[in-house]
Amino acid sequence: MTLRSALGRPARYASLAAGAVPVLAFPGAGLGALAWVALVPALLVLRSSPNGREAAVRGWWSGAGFILVAMYWLTPSIGPALPLLAVVFGALQAPFGYAAHRLLGPPVTLRRAAGALVVLPALWLTAEFARSWHALGGPWALYGASQWEHPAVLGLASVGGVWLVSAALVAANTAVVLLCTASALRVRVAAGAMAALCLLTGPLLFALQAAPPVSGEATVALVQAGQTPDENARLAANVRLTRSLAGRPVDLVVWGESSTTADLDREGATLDRLRALSAATGARLLAGEDARKADGRISKDAVLIGPDGIESRYRKIRLVPFGEYIPMRSALGWIAGVSAAAGENRAPGAAFHLLPAVDRSGRPLPVGALICFESAFPDMSRAAAADGARLLVYQSSTSTFQSTWAPAQHASLGAIRAAETGRPVVQAALTGESVAYDPQGRRLARMTTDGSGTATVRLPLAAPGARTWYVRLGDWVPYTAVAVTAGAAAVALRSRARTRRAAGPDSASRPAAEPARR
Repeated sequence: MTLRSALGRPARYASLAAGAVPVLAFPGAGLGALAWVALVPALLVLRSSPNGREAAVRGWWSGAGFILVAMYWLTPSIGPALPLLAVVFGALQAPFGYAAHRLLGPPVTLRRAAGALVVLPALWLTAEFARSWHALGGPWALYGASQWEHPAVLGLASVGGVWLVSAALVAANTAVVLLCTASALRVRVAAGAMAALCLLTGPLLFALQAAPPVSGEATVALVQAGQTPDENARLAANVRLTRSLAGRPVDLVVWGESSTTADLDREGATLDRLRALSAATGARLLAGEDARKADGRISKDAVLIGPDGIESRYRKIRLVPFGEYIPMRSALGWIAGVSAAAGENRAPGAAFHLLPAVDRSGRPLPVGALICFESAFPDMSRAAAADGARLLVYQSSTSTFQSTWAPAQHASLGAIRAAETGRPVVQAALTGESVAYDPQGRRLARMTTDGSGTATVRLPLAAPGARTWYVRLGDWVPYTAVAVTAGAAAVALRSRARTRRAAGPDSASRPAAEPARR
């Protein structure tokens, strides 16, 4: 071991630990306000790197630390694949580490400070956007989601989605580092102004937009079966709890994901029980079907049932890697032998579509129904809102992770989706958490993981045709971040080439010098 590597290793361990600090802002620890400064320890470690290469390595370690802690609850499902996941996704933060060293290290000029306040949020968002691709696992623990309890901050989400909230948080953390480390007064003034802008823009948007346009109301009942010994007991619990709603003015009853393992297209006796429940309550029933279909494959469906039978169904499109299918099963199938990963791949649906529910008076109530992990994807809820959904419904089952931070983190995503789309959101979970949010992301009801029962909530419905700026404009924030990242990379490469040319023809035989900081 060289002296250099011996001295560098503690700093890398510090990067690993510092990368985990932002996870404390998510549900579980629940320190949402910490998100505004939680990146500061990592940024300080990165800026103090002796060179750009070491900064990139520390950024990698920091990203791995974040993934390890944010997704620790996946250990039962993917076992030894979690460290591999952390290493792969952690690498996405290597450019962030390099840029933090180049732009925040001394001496900090106003030009470099401005660059840091633009480039670092862009690099962070580019990494989040890359790991949000569903084939790589999907958008879990996006930094902006830590602000789910603060509807005023989520005013940003109504314009740029969760991505704009992430960008504001990273910019604010960068500004705090500049305030603490820059010696030039004008740099500190600029950093203070940026910090104030990040803190105040969300509440300002929240105040200016007031409440999203609504028209009418709907009463939705969430049914949480709780812990049951098997699928038959689970169905019986759902039926019993739903019967208790008879006589109440309910428009829609929502069960959790996998609330029945019967193929309702083929098992007439089970369907007859559910039809009778719909007739008794006077409400449509949205059941979660997790069954082997006639083609021999298992799929997860949201099934809308009325007094006359099945009215519509939606099949889950985006499956959970390892939980519902194993990517490249021929090569990675061994993971199922050492963990609780899927023993066989579920069959995905072909396309998303609204469920044409009606309320108890027969008025149309188009529902955007998504299943479990799909609530993490901003684009799916946005598509549902753009298609005319007046209500977003998520069916969930997180019983595998019952004693972890996962159920609370999952339930919190409904607040983000509500603020993004201007639609009320409900989530029914088999064993909790079941929640409801108004169109601005304020929580209206909650059942935690330690119980079972029903929660009935009256929701203001989005007006037909109402659209937030995020629904209209889409993912303009991450695409802008990718463009800024590409531009920053081009500038860095050009600067490096200029430095090499200035060093003369013999520079190829000498270790490459870093570009001079500007």
